[in-house]
Amino acid sequence: MAQGEIVAGFLAPHPPHLVYGENPAQNEPRSQGGWEPLRWAYERARKSLDELKPDVLLVHSPHWMTHVGHHFLGVRNLSGKSVDPIFPNLFRYTFDLTVDVELAEACCAEAAEAGLVTKMMRNPNFRVDYGTITTLHMIRPQWDIPIVGISANNSPYYLNTKEGLGEMDILGKATRRAIEKTGRRAVLLASNTLCHLHFHEEPATPEDMSQEHPQNYDGYKWDMRIIDLLRRGRTREVFDLLPQFIEEAFAEIKSGAFTWMFAAMGYPEIPGELHGYGTVIGTGNAVMEWNLVKAGLTRGGGVLARAG
Repeated sequence: MAQGEIVAGFLAPHPPHLVYGENPAQNEPRSQGGWEPLRWAYERARKSLDELKPDVLLVHSPHWMTHVGHHFLGVRNLSGKSVDPIFPNLFRYTFDLTVDVELAEACCAEAAEAGLVTKMMRNPNFRVDYGTITTLHMIRPQWDIPIVGISANNSPYYLNTKEGLGEMDILGKATRRAIEKTGRRAVLLASNTLCHLHFHEEPATPEDMSQEHPQNYDGYKWDMRIIDLLRRGRTREVFDLLPQFIEEAFAEIKSGAFTWMFAAMGYPEIPGELHGYGTVIGTGNAVMEWNLVKAGLTRGGGVLARAG
């Protein structure tokens, strides 16, 4: 079996409003559009994904919460209806997805060997969370690529931030080893919003974009600072600032997906491509890509992946 590799990572936020705005057949509520800059950003990301031709998409979602351990979807075919508990008026989505169980089991085993508490999710009637569904729909609405879903065990919230994100670093490196051993060509999806300060009431017409803007100016400035550094490839500086960003902007990347993804990629000091930025109920959302093939950090790019 050829050695697998990570070919790209995407910051791929999951506001259910984006699915609502697209009016796909799987979602019951109907909209008049809205949040176009973010939806068009995902369209650009989809074109890049087409070129990458991955075997599998791995997504870490903050809305599959497991308080004990890191869990992995472990049923080959999952279907049902996923409902956002906060916005059931916007997101009631009928899903049907295929899980790469072999890779999920390998990720689970590698993480356990590295000292983390892990578990496979074997319930055939499991309702997949809206964060996982939204990110996957927005990046690949065809649903024709197998996935691996990973839970957020919320350790950064129950431990201190440094300890919790340290677990995500371990999880990311274990994920990379599993991908390499199973021969997969993989894309990672960090399902995270940036500044997560938000409004507490939505307008009568949710898609009324005259009502959409950053909830907090300081949070917006933090988002621009972090995005600017990421666009310039200054990864080390971003991670040095991460604890302060999380505290002052209530950044959702505290839940770990962002750290998991960068740890798996080896914290590359390469410019991220910003496909677009926008707010949803005031929160800051960026769709960004780190293409390791274009950067020459994969075997396909002529250089073995450099991993920390």
